[in-house]
Amino acid sequence: MDIKSTSNRSFISALETAARQGEITKKLKGILLDLYLAFHRELTANGIQSGREEENFLTFLYLIKERILKPFSFKPYHKCIRSPFDYYQFGIELFRPLVDKERSSVLGREHLEQILKELKKGDNVILFANHQTEADPQAISLLLEQLAPGLAEEMIFVAGERVITDPLAIPLSMGRNLLCIYSKRYIDTPPEKRLKKLEHNKRTMDLMRKLLQEGGKCIYVAPSGGRDRLNTKGEVEIAAFDEKSIEMFYLMAKRARTTTHFHPLALFTYHLLPPPQTIQVELGESRTATRGGIHLAFGKEIPMDQLPLLSDLTKRELRKARAHYIWNLVKQDYLRLCKATTHD
Repeated sequence: MDIKSTSNRSFISALETAARQGEITKKLKGILLDLYLAFHRELTANGIQSGREEENFLTFLYLIKERILKPFSFKPYHKCIRSPFDYYQFGIELFRPLVDKERSSVLGREHLEQILKELKKGDNVILFANHQTEADPQAISLLLEQLAPGLAEEMIFVAGERVITDPLAIPLSMGRNLLCIYSKRYIDTPPEKRLKKLEHNKRTMDLMRKLLQEGGKCIYVAPSGGRDRLNTKGEVEIAAFDEKSIEMFYLMAKRARTTTHFHPLALFTYHLLPPPQTIQVELGESRTATRGGIHLAFGKEIPMDQLPLLSDLTKRELRKARAHYIWNLVKQDYLRLCKATTHD
């Protein structure tokens, strides 16, 4: 089927047909319908009727069906696919209508400029960041497409199992540069695949070391291993950073022959595509969407060897203290973004 041939059909009609013909499951149909209706509701409420959303969702459905029919296998290091179909640009255009650019912002531009200079001279940059939505990579691209389009396109994201196995996430993941790794949360699920997953993670780390040795790489990693969620007060809470994750990237960078800089990055994107309130092990979470401003805050370089930590800590205590210190840097920038949004 040619993707363009779907443009004269309504999405709901195409979705019904796909479910009836067994091309997608009933559960997947419900998830897609809810997401489509959320988009439609938000865009209608904001007076946006470009007509592109219908075409985008028809294309999205086609890509999902294609991957169900012909599963895509992600390598430990996946490079974004730009042709014959541009998955990178598609992901951006799918979420573009939800982003109110006039109410969006990028703080810490002086630090962004420093990052660009570091990359230009061949150094590496690792961004320790929070993670709020499945669409965070696309959100970053939308905010940087004028300020630093090259950085957005070349950025490498450390990706967990869900974004390369969930049918809705796969077409979007195919359009990003990914270091695919199994997080500790799912390493034992199922138990019989634990060793295979550990071996996969080792291959991914070996590839990352080679990438760092090449230089000029910008890697985004969420040391929390998951997305931020609402706390008991109904406030979005920045998930705690895992000290083992930070230590691993710190040690890998030290072993590389090329200088690596570490910067905090705070994201304010939660409302764009909120995660379910509880963590689900099984695939197929429900989706909804909200239109509004999104925000980034780049922080100054983290002096990993000179952090103001207590000198009499054990090695384990030192790792925990370092993780908490970096988490707090991201949290403080996130709070700055929260303050900025209250004055929109």
